[in-house]
Amino acid sequence: MCAGHHSPARPTAVERGNIPSGRPVRPEQRAHPMSLHQAVSRRTALAAGAAAAAAVTVGPAATATAAEPATAAPGHTRPGRPTIVLVHGAFADASSWSPVIERLQGRGHTVIAPANPLRGLHHDAAHIAAVLASVKGPVVLAGHSYGGAVITEAAANAPGVEALVYVAAFMPDAGEVLGELAGRFPGSELTPALTQVPAPAPDGSPGLDLYIRTEEFHRVFAQDVSLTTARTLAAVQRPLSATAFGDRATAAAWRSLPSWALVATRDRGIPAELQRFQARRAGSRTAEVRSSHLPLHSAPDAVAGLIRAAADHVRR
Repeated sequence: MCAGHHSPARPTAVERGNIPSGRPVRPEQRAHPMSLHQAVSRRTALAAGAAAAAAVTVGPAATATAAEPATAAPGHTRPGRPTIVLVHGAFADASSWSPVIERLQGRGHTVIAPANPLRGLHHDAAHIAAVLASVKGPVVLAGHSYGGAVITEAAANAPGVEALVYVAAFMPDAGEVLGELAGRFPGSELTPALTQVPAPAPDGSPGLDLYIRTEEFHRVFAQDVSLTTARTLAAVQRPLSATAFGDRATAAAWRSLPSWALVATRDRGIPAELQRFQARRAGSRTAEVRSSHLPLHSAPDAVAGLIRAAADHVRR
């Protein structure tokens, strides 16, 4: 759980127990992928993509890892339930899911929260797909923020995944460039809050890592989390390679899998209108919560409730 106190988010359908469940009703006609330029320059990828980059933060030590799945207690995991795999976003590690993991474990779910390398969409998706291949039985795969883009591609090569959950997340279609998708709707306040640090790119060439400036973190990404907590989270953040938002998605698992989406209506990282657009396009079961970009911390009951709805669907 995050330290400090903050005003609770307004209860939503999820928090009241009216959780969308069942296979999502998909629209008769889906939107086609947007037309894209053949390539995006590094400057374009940085400016447009960073504008809605996933700014989840690091909390306490990771609660669960791929090597050691976390359960409520030895022998207490209820049979027949899918494994829940949680993928974090940019500027974070797996512990960003800690408040949600605690709630899922308390209901007897098996949870795995693997590390997302944050080195680029294709690299990160391949890493998560390898983790998924090690899990026996059905999987509910959830992603927060940039982690949503990663699960969208990873699940396309993971036959065990039976449901997707997106939390204030990117949901690209095949052929879309993340930087262009991020700039499709106005409202993100991320770009001015970023700082760049020269670092090797994933291929070893000169590149840039992106961090959120400590003094901007609370205002831009965690306005409903205490200032003390926000400062701590900003201090321990992990960087995102600037190349990530120049990557083109090659698959969209939400086209063949049922999906659920939680829209954060006060999000200053990924605008709520972009979240709604993506959820409609995917035919996702959708709930909304009055939260910043960090509902994992400010509305963990809502997040856990939506994931449980997806898990209940898989058990049917």
